[in-house]
Amino acid sequence: MAAEGADEEIGDRPGVPRPRETPDLIGHEAAQAAFAEGLAAGRLHHAWLIGGPAGIGKATLAYRVARRLLAYPRGGGPAGLAIPPDHFVHGQVAGLSHPNLVALRRHRMPGVKTLPTKISVDMVRKALDLFASTAADSGWRVCILDSAEDLNANAANALLKVLEEPPPRALFLILAHQPGRLLPTIRSRCRALHLRPLSDGEVARAVRALPPPFAQPDEAALGRALGLAEGSVGRALGLIDPVTAGLVAEVETLLSRGATPDWGRVLKLAETLAGRDGEERFAAAGDAVLRFVSAELARRQGEPLHRLAALVEVGDRFARSAREAATYNLDRRPVVLSLFSDLSRMG
Repeated sequence: MAAEGADEEIGDRPGVPRPRETPDLIGHEAAQAAFAEGLAAGRLHHAWLIGGPAGIGKATLAYRVARRLLAYPRGGGPAGLAIPPDHFVHGQVAGLSHPNLVALRRHRMPGVKTLPTKISVDMVRKALDLFASTAADSGWRVCILDSAEDLNANAANALLKVLEEPPPRALFLILAHQPGRLLPTIRSRCRALHLRPLSDGEVARAVRALPPPFAQPDEAALGRALGLAEGSVGRALGLIDPVTAGLVAEVETLLSRGATPDWGRVLKLAETLAGRDGEERFAAAGDAVLRFVSAELARRQGEPLHRLAALVEVGDRFARSAREAATYNLDRRPVVLSLFSDLSRMG
């Protein structure tokens, strides 16, 4: 495939290497062992569904597996998934220039102003062209789908067809934040591998291992991020960002005044979260909302059940609206305004 290193991907952060540029993986030893054992035995399942929360290393694992297969196309090589640091495959995978690797993901191509909201059927068909002929070196051909939630219905069906009749020496690494939402027919054709959130220590190690030009946070900022990251390196990196941290603090302040909203500040928040670069910050704000609802339920446990049920409904309605806004690329402003309107009516 042609190199696509200049394009923009979901989750890109200034100074932070992409998963395909990251040779090492912290944690997930059992998952790495499962792939290594399949390689050693010569019985590697053709499709793996790698599930788990966003930002915990699913994509890093997938590219690590791909490098190992592409570096030794006829078998052999070292035990485990690591390859020598000076192996040329590192650069080919990082640049998506290896002829036997395709990455199927939402990305903005050079010259295009916006990111696509979904992975289309045409994108899937183009990616699957890789499997139309035998690999030049008679080795493996690898497709990494990041992530399956981004497939539209037609794209999912196109992928299913090739999973039902996979070509020889083809490997599909399908990443999913919520595997249970995928088509049952896709899930049934994959070996499931669930990755759990990392420990706070592992998240801290991953952040501290990031090379320049990443600006390392001070201990206080990292500690605050770890307390909210829930085992996700991606979430921790977002919370370390001063703008995102300030945004989360503003959301928490406004939520604490839910019965008497400061509508001027709420409107400003809604505008901020509706911006082009607001997708990740909207997710961070959404996490703050759900933490608030959970804390309020614990604090108000002695109140009448109907009041607690109303608070649960506010949280559920917000989560549903936020999910729909992300899925269908809807305006996020009504989601924010509706939340604070609901809270104000609760009194």
